Amino acid sequence: MSAVEPGRDCHLCPRLVTFRETWREREPDWFNAPVASFGPKNARLLVVGLAPGLRGANRTGRPFTGDGAGNLLYPTLLDTRFARGQFEARPDDGLKLIDCRITNAVRCVPPENKPVGAEIRACNPFLSEEIADLPKLQVILALGGIAHNAVLDALKVKRSSAKFGHAADHVLENGLRLVDSYHCSRLNTNTGRLTPAMFSGVFETIRDSLNS
Repeated sequence: MSAVEPGRDCHLCPRLVTFRETWREREPDWFNAPVASFGPKNARLLVVGLAPGLRGANRTGRPFTGDGAGNLLYPTLLDTRFARGQFEARPDDGLKLIDCRITNAVRCVPPENKPVGAEIRACNPFLSEEIADLPKLQVILALGGIAHNAVLDALKVKRSSAKFGHAADHVLENGLRLVDSYHCSRLNTNTGRLTPAMFSGVFETIRDSLNS
């Protein structure tokens, strides 16, 4: 069974609906809808971000496409052989993911890139179904603490059993591995909290483990 994606006019989160409608009026040519997951269903790696960026995925319709976070994520995926082609920050650039799929804890763009707890909980069943729908999944990479907790909630794993930390690697009760990284946001990269080498190192570790 295919995972259920939220509909274009998903109404679960009133604040996000209002924000979405505002931007549909301002930018009618933008995507302005819940952003679906990207990548093959037979992937062994699932990357989970926070939410679509206003001028990134909310504009383009593809996760991490059109903003600073994607400008680090996709080149890193190419360098670590989780993608092929050329990344040009647009959904029709022809880039393909290999053994990797990308989704978000929250599918709709939130004001100031900050979803509230009720919105994260409302979207969590979509993440749970996404995870369950990947038959070869071995590793989930959570980008940031909110994504980390959303994954644990989706899997019904106690948060206390796996604490977030950059490059932390948790083996969960169901056999899946949950690996963490600081989010590849421009805020983290501009402040030096996350460097390209740190980010690449997480993917290299995952790649080596999948090949072993």
